[in-house]
Amino acid sequence: MEEPPAPPARRSGGPGARRPRRGRLSRSAEFDRVYRHGRSVGDRHLVVHVFPRDQVPEATSAASGPRLGVSVSRKVGGAVERNRVKRLLREAFDAAAASLPADHDVVVVARPDARELAEREGLAGIRASLDELLDKALGEERRSG
Repeated sequence: MEEPPAPPARRSGGPGARRPRRGRLSRSAEFDRVYRHGRSVGDRHLVVHVFPRDQVPEATSAASGPRLGVSVSRKVGGAVERNRVKRLLREAFDAAAASLPADHDVVVVARPDARELAEREGLAGIRASLDELLDKALGEERRSG
């Protein structure tokens, strides 16, 4: 009896690639710092909180690039819908990361209408909304970062 074929290997770039763990916010204290001390802007679909890490003495090095935290509540939908919104947010952030200052932490909070945007326009809609909010939150820092 033949063995089943091995699953395809993940590529290091492109849509299937994951952002390294060090590129994500994971601890509650990191989210709290961004919420409390950062700048926030929002629209109907998303709220973006931005905080420069250089204001924190024990901050990780800027060499790791901008870090992302994602918050998607159950108001957005069931697990399948929430995970789809989170995946699209991570992909949109990865596309925008090159134009962001390396020393910033960003938390993106999805509002309930984010699910509708993801279903209607997909990655393009999420990316457009996120880019617009990052431009508002960072202004000149984004263009020079």
